[in-house]
Amino acid sequence: MSGLEQRFPLGDSVSAGALLDELREEPPGGRLKVGDPRVVEFVTKFARKLLAPALARRFPELASLGFFLRKGELAKSLSTLETSGDSLRFPRGLVFHVPPANVDTIFVYSWALSALAGNSNVVRVSSRSAGAAEAVLEALNAAMEDVSPETAATIRATQRMVTYDRSDEISGALSLAADLRVIWGGDASVAALRKYPLAPHARDLTFPDRSSFAIASVRGWQEAAPEQRKAAAEGFYNDSYWFDQAACSSPRAVFWVGEETGAQAAGQEFRELLAAVLAAKQHVTEPAMAVQKRVSAYGAAVDGLVSSIHFDGNALATLELADATVMPREWLGAGTFANASVASLDELVPIVQRKDQTVSQFGFTREELTGFVTALGGRGVDRVVPFGSALTFAGVWDGYDLLSEFSRLVTVQA
Repeated sequence: MSGLEQRFPLGDSVSAGALLDELREEPPGGRLKVGDPRVVEFVTKFARKLLAPALARRFPELASLGFFLRKGELAKSLSTLETSGDSLRFPRGLVFHVPPANVDTIFVYSWALSALAGNSNVVRVSSRSAGAAEAVLEALNAAMEDVSPETAATIRATQRMVTYDRSDEISGALSLAADLRVIWGGDASVAALRKYPLAPHARDLTFPDRSSFAIASVRGWQEAAPEQRKAAAEGFYNDSYWFDQAACSSPRAVFWVGEETGAQAAGQEFRELLAAVLAAKQHVTEPAMAVQKRVSAYGAAVDGLVSSIHFDGNALATLELADATVMPREWLGAGTFANASVASLDELVPIVQRKDQTVSQFGFTREELTGFVTALGGRGVDRVVPFGSALTFAGVWDGYDLLSEFSRLVTVQA
């Protein structure tokens, strides 16, 4: 069987069979438990590496990851797993993660929550990963030097992040050995991995293609102070541009909700503020991305989906929808946003699909948002968050309570 490059913990290339044999052995100090102190120790040391100012300046998304993995946040997450009565909670066993290559940090959230639930883990890291992903791997390996020898030995015995070329043999072996397989990255990735059979007791946790959009209240915008409007544009920039708008939770359309004349004025001011943020951040659009943006925009016009197109340099393209009920959900290029106005949130209810994941919002009351989600009745939208929080990972994602999914309950009755 061909080899796997061990990226964390660092090690020699190994066959899938040998790696699985190692993971089946009893780790030093005994098998992991849910909320195991050894995992908590390692993850919190790792979080400190991510929060180092120099690293956070290079990769702002790693600061969010580091915050998520702080000891206090871990304790808060683990507290949701407390059981009572006849139930005891245990790890699932071996979890095989297949994350996407286009979002550099998602594999860490997936791995960390599974490890906190007490599982052994194998994470396939794409050979195309770079930048933040490489920085994460460096930080993980550096954290091994900061923990106790027992903790380091336990992590080395139970956790693996590997890279390997496409291989039916390896993917098949890891899938068959897994108690849970976690597939990120879209419909094609889910379909490709599902051709490898699981053990009869095992199952998949899948994160297929998703799409997200933003909503802004015209009334809320008009009532907001200038500082709040500027902060909204900065938050929207973070939501959209960190991963070139390719993240499933990044908005691809913006709906202004309220009176149409006010919507036009608010939308114009918002785009001016966003353009100012892009200039202040010295955002650079790669030539290939600029071409992609124009090809997609003009293609949407040819298809009759948009009534007008406005480019603010290479960084921002606004496509006015000819019909607000026909929302393009595919990625059109970084910084390309469909735009429309609707009189009320009720008009958006019929167009929401199960594929829709995150709604970024500005200016609405909790009651308005709750009414909107209630009207959807679970047909779509898994989370509604303020501008600036679309990429903030949470333990509940795509409607899954991940720590619960990564663990299992055993009932005991006397």
